[in-house]
Amino acid sequence: MKPIAMPSPSISRSTNNFVDVSRPRLTSDLLENTPPYHVAAGVPEALAAFRAPERLGFGAVAAPVMYRVDWRDGAWQRGALEPYGPIQILPGARALQYAELVFEGMKAYRVGHATANLFRPRDNWLRFARSAQRLSMPVVPESLFLQAIDAVVGTCLEIIPRESGRALYLRPFLFGTEAGYLLRNSTTFSFMVIANPVEPYAAGPMRVAIERGDVRAAVGGVGAAKTAANYAASLRASTAAVLRGMTVALWLDAREQRFIQELSGMNLFAVIDGALHTPALDGAILPGITRDSLLSLGRHLGYAVIERSMPIDELLAQIVSGECSEVLACGTAATVSPIAVLEDAEPRTPSRDSNRVGREYAPRQVDRVAAQLREALLAIQERRAPDPFGWTRDVPVLTG
Repeated sequence: MKPIAMPSPSISRSTNNFVDVSRPRLTSDLLENTPPYHVAAGVPEALAAFRAPERLGFGAVAAPVMYRVDWRDGAWQRGALEPYGPIQILPGARALQYAELVFEGMKAYRVGHATANLFRPRDNWLRFARSAQRLSMPVVPESLFLQAIDAVVGTCLEIIPRESGRALYLRPFLFGTEAGYLLRNSTTFSFMVIANPVEPYAAGPMRVAIERGDVRAAVGGVGAAKTAANYAASLRASTAAVLRGMTVALWLDAREQRFIQELSGMNLFAVIDGALHTPALDGAILPGITRDSLLSLGRHLGYAVIERSMPIDELLAQIVSGECSEVLACGTAATVSPIAVLEDAEPRTPSRDSNRVGREYAPRQVDRVAAQLREALLAIQERRAPDPFGWTRDVPVLTG
């Protein structure tokens, strides 16, 4: 069957910082005539041979299958479910040479139920679409995105952890495969989904290093998109923080290095005079789906929720005075994690020791509000509590 060309949806910003999609005859009606994805030889054997270790870590254990579909000649080809393993890519591919790659992070849960479920998958797709458009890449249609997710989750149903707090982490990603050094987009792409049974990303209270030297992203750049380059820019400071016993780096704005943006891969909340405060999205902060969920959930639990510009020095002073009683981080990987310490070290210069430890600021309470938010959110994600927001989606059971 001839591949079907998929028009890109018209995407614009919406008030909740995800994207609105107008899609006349876009995904489901076009995909109705697309042949089902191919199941490659070796998939049953890969599933039968898989054994999960007791300690899963985060991203250390790969699920035994993956999904792949290619874009060429302006059309998505037939997808395939394959055994997990190495892929072929040309050394000159633009994904390798120019970081032409966007991705998502999401989880499938199976706690106390025979079937699996996802949490806000359409919002993941919306952000994925916006990230792709920021890099001028073809938008993966929503139904193709969900087909790939459902194929991996449905096939891996029996290896999804059943314990609360554990899940099957899903990593959809889109990358340019055309080789060449001209500064333009690829004309060929691959969309893939891989998965990992995981434990929580951060176990226990986090120690956070305030980064006053490097900059993660600037307004007008790619900070609000989930791109490979976005995370590569954070690696030096993040690695340096870990080497001196910290958990993660906290980023400040590029213009003044005065206002809090986000943690590497997580958003930040502070409990100030009993209200939940978080940095307002400024075009350089990634709009986290967990962050957006906590805004709604916090109000639902009776908290005042305030989005605003948050100067880092103001927050540190509020920790000292006691006005800020608690600080926490949130993200798909970590869910909700308490912060025990913020370390403020001076900027690195060639004459200073990059391992120098600065002053530490410790909130007066750790994991009180964070624990309440984490349990309330996780109970919805794992279908242990009613979902008043309509956030969960059951994964169809595979047949045949």
